[in-house]
This record gives sequence, C-alpha cells and structure tokens, in this order.
Amino acid sequence: MKKILMPALLGAALLAAPAAFAQKATTKTAANAVAVYKLQPQLSTLGWEGKAVTHGHNGTIQFTGGDLQVRNNMVVGGTATVDMKTIKATDITDADNHAKFVGHMSSDDFFGAGTYPTSTFKIVSVTPIAGAAANANNANIAGDMTIKGVTQRVTFPAKVGVKNGVAAATGKLTIDRTKFGLKYGSKSFFESIGDKAIYDEFTLDFNVIAKQ
Repeated sequence: MKKILMPALLGAALLAAPAAFAQKATTKTAANAVAVYKLQPQLSTLGWEGKAVTHGHNGTIQFTGGDLQVRNNMVVGGTATVDMKTIKATDITDADNHAKFVGHMSSDDFFGAGTYPTSTFKIVSVTPIAGAAANANNANIAGDMTIKGVTQRVTFPAKVGVKNGVAAATGKLTIDRTKFGLKYGSKSFFESIGDKAIYDEFTLDFNVIAKQ
C-alpha cells in the first residue's frame, strides 16, 4: 500500500501548487525546443476497476517506461508503456483466487498477455482547459491507446504541469474494452448471458511522474 500511496501523494503535492506548477507557458526558448522528461515507473501508479452485474474488482498494473514532452514549461506530448503481466487485483486477498483471476485476465479471453505483453499510449494533443480551477483538471488529452494489438483514439481530462525539473499528469479515463477485441462476458455480444455479464467499460486511474 505504501508503494502506491507515496507516489500518489507526490503527484498530488506537485500538482497542488497552482502558481508554480500550472500548465502555463513561459517566455520563448530557443526554437521552442521540446524537452523530454523520462517517466519514473517507481514513482508513477496506474490503477484499474472493472465491474460485472453481480460484482467487481480493482487493482494495479505497472508502468515500464515512457516520457512526457515539455515545451515552454507546458506538457505537449508523451508516451507510456504498461507491462500487462503485472496486473494485480488488490481486492482479492486469497492467493489461490488471485492466481486464478490473474490467469484469466492474462489469457486470450481478455488481454492475451503471452502474445501481447505490453499496452501503450501515445499523446497526440494536449488542449488546455480555459479557466480551470487550481485543483481541477486543466487539460484535455487525446492519444492513441494500443491494447492487445488494437489501437484506438481516446480523449480524457487530466491535470498536468511542470515544476523544478518534474513533469506530472494525473487523471481518470473510461475504456470500452470491446473496441480492443475484449468481448468475453460482454452482453453487447452475448445477449443471453444474463447476470454473468461483465460490463464493457472499465476505468483507469493514472498518476505519471517524469523527470529530466
């Protein structure tokens, strides 16, 4: 729990400094050069939550690398890579049940981690939200997400900023798993499944910390 809590607190602390850490352009730099800040997997967190008709689960997945790209003290791009073999369900405490769950999530019914060991995200645009409050999301991020070899464009609000050699992005997005070929248990494809149905949408909570 400390490994998850401390990076989250760090990201929150950095993003909570509105005057110094806002998504705000500075004076022009030479040729408006883009600086690449390296994603710090040990400081960044990625949580997930999925629900079915009768139950739900939540847990974590680990980042393995990536970056945030900064121009004039503003986040303008970036990438992230996730190791799908690190998926965990933090709400399942029994070791045998947890192993069964992870095995199913890693199978071809879901993420096919043996064939597709990583998922990726590449930012294509970061659009500031005019008049955003100090502690609110201040940008809309659009990017290409690749899961199980399928790439889809997704857009979501986030809070981003740069301060003292650290760039951060935090937010929450909702993913329709069926758009990536994850149809197992979906009532959209198996109408007679009844209360065994697993909802198509799941959520991701991210807190990305990157350093120069």
